[in-house]
Amino acid sequence: MSNPENAPTVAEALAAGLKRHRITTVFGQSIPSGFFLAAGDIGINQIVYRTENAGAIMADAFARISGTLGVVAAQNGPAATLLVPGLAEAYKASVPILALVQDVPTSMADRNAFQDIDQVALFSSCTKWVRRVIDGDRIDDYLDMAIAAALSQRPAPVALLLPMDVMTARTTVHTRRSDDSRRFPLDRTRPTDELLEAAAKDIAAADSPLLVVGGGIHLSAACEIVARLQEEAHLPVATTTAGRGAVADAHPLSIGMIGNVMGRRSGTHHLRKMIDDADLVVLVGTRTNQNGTDSWTLFQSAKEIIHIDIDSQEVGRNYQSRRLVGDAKATLTALLPAILRRDMTIRRQRRAALEVAISAARRLHQAEIAAVCSSKAAPIRPERVMADVEKLRPDNAILVADASYSSVWLTNYLYSRHAGTRFLTPRGLAGLGWGLPMAIGAACAAPPGTPILCFVGDGAFAHMWGELETLRRLNCRVILTVFNNGVLGFQKEAENARFGRHTIACHIAPIDHAKIAEACGCIGIRVEAADAYGEAFSSALKFDRPVVIDVITDPAAYPPITVFDKFYAEAAPQAPAHALSWQP
Repeated sequence: MSNPENAPTVAEALAAGLKRHRITTVFGQSIPSGFFLAAGDIGINQIVYRTENAGAIMADAFARISGTLGVVAAQNGPAATLLVPGLAEAYKASVPILALVQDVPTSMADRNAFQDIDQVALFSSCTKWVRRVIDGDRIDDYLDMAIAAALSQRPAPVALLLPMDVMTARTTVHTRRSDDSRRFPLDRTRPTDELLEAAAKDIAAADSPLLVVGGGIHLSAACEIVARLQEEAHLPVATTTAGRGAVADAHPLSIGMIGNVMGRRSGTHHLRKMIDDADLVVLVGTRTNQNGTDSWTLFQSAKEIIHIDIDSQEVGRNYQSRRLVGDAKATLTALLPAILRRDMTIRRQRRAALEVAISAARRLHQAEIAAVCSSKAAPIRPERVMADVEKLRPDNAILVADASYSSVWLTNYLYSRHAGTRFLTPRGLAGLGWGLPMAIGAACAAPPGTPILCFVGDGAFAHMWGELETLRRLNCRVILTVFNNGVLGFQKEAENARFGRHTIACHIAPIDHAKIAEACGCIGIRVEAADAYGEAFSSALKFDRPVVIDVITDPAAYPPITVFDKFYAEAAPQAPAHALSWQP
C-alpha cells in the first residue's frame, strides 16, 4: 500500500466509515488512539469506561435501547480478553456489537510481541464473524462486511482486528455511499404466503392457543404487532424473561412471564394449568432455552407448536415445530391479516372464559403477595422495595437489573404498563456485574431525561463498583438500588437445594454502598427501615445526579423460582441432600 502523504490514515478512514453508517457513539478508552482522535474530530461521541468488560456490556445495552449497532473499541492483549464476557452475553442474546480491537503490528505477529495473543481464536467463540485487516486500502470493505454480518439474519457481535502499523498507514479515499444500515435486523425476511395461510388456519381453529414471545420481539421492534394480535385475534400472550414488556400486563389476555420463574408468589403460578392445556403454542423470537421453558417442561401437551424465528437453526431446536423462519415483525405483520381472514368464531367465543380465568389468577396472586409487599420487617423484604417502586416510578422509565435474584425481583414485581416497556436483564449467559454498565449504556441511548432504574445485588455490584466513576462523569440519570443482604442468594439457595449445605463463598462482609457512591461523587442513601425506601426513591427521582440507594434486605428472602418450590416449603426450608438433578 503506497499512498500520498496527504491521504487519510486508515484510522481516519475507519472513523469516516462509521460516520457514513451514521454511527454516533463508540464506547472505549484511549486505544486505538489514532482512531479515537479522528472520531472525535468528526463528531463521533466517545463514551469512556473504566474496564473493557463493562464497555462491551454498555455497548450491548446501547444497542438494545437504540435499535442500532453498538460499537466498542479496545487495545490488544488483556483488554481484548476482557471484551469476551460482554460479547458472549450479546452473542447468546442476539445483540449486534462491532468490536474494534487493536492488534500488534503485522511484522510482529507470531513473535511473542508485547500483549500479543491469537485474537482471531479469542473472538471466534463469542462472535459470528472476525477478521484481521492486513490491507488498509480495504478498510471500507471490511467495515461494511463487519456491519452487515452483525446486523443480518440473527444479529450478533463481530470483531474487526486492527494491527497498529495498518492503522497509521495512508489509504486512498473510497467512494462508498452513505448508508443507514446501522439498524437491525438488516433484512426483514418472512415465510411464504402459503406457510402463513396454513398457520393462520390452525391458529384460528385451535381450542386453546397460546402466543409465547421472547427477546426477539424487542430486537425486532415487534411489540405493537404482538399487541394487535393479542387484541384482534383474541390470543392470550405469555412472555419469557427476555420478552418481558412486550405487552401491557393490564390487558385481559396478558398471562405474564413464564419459564423457571413461576414459583409461589409469581404472577403466573396459578396459570400453569392454562399453559399446560394449550393445544397450539406459537413461539416467537425465543431460543426455547432452559430458563424460558422451565427446563423444557412447558408445552409438553401441545398438539402443535409453531415456531417463528429469524434464525433457522433455533426453529425446532428443542420442540418439534412447524417452521416459520423470518423476522418477527415482518412475519407477524403478515400473519395477522391471514388470521383475521379466517372464521374467528371460536376465538371470540373462548375469549370471555379466558379473561375470567386470567383475572381470577391475578386476584389470587395479589392476595398472596400483599403481606410481603406491605411488610415493615427489618431487614427489608425485596418485594416491599419493588412494590414501592411500582407505585412511584414514571411510565417512561427503563427498568434494568443485574443477573441472579435481581432479574427475578424486577420482572416479577414491576409491571409492563404498555406494549414495549423495556426491561433489560442479562439473560444470555446471566453473568454477575451487568446491571450498572447496562444502565449506563441504556442512559446513553435513551432520550434525554429518561429515568433509568437499576436493581443489583450486593454480590453483583461488587463486580462493577469502578463504573460509578463513569456514572458520575457522564451524569446519567440512573437510580441504582442495591439489595444489600450480605449473601450470594441464588448461589446459596442453589447449593442448599443440591447438596443440603452451601460453600463459604456465599457470604459477603458488611459493606456501606452509600459511602462508596458518595466517594465517587454520586448521591448515596442508606435505607434500613421499610417505610424509608419510598421516601428515598421519591427524592432520588428529583435529584440531578446519579443516586445509589443501599437497602438492607432480608438474606432469607428468595424470589419465585420454580425449582425452589420443590425443596423449600415455608415450614421446612432445608433442602434434601439427594436433590442433585438441578444445575444452578
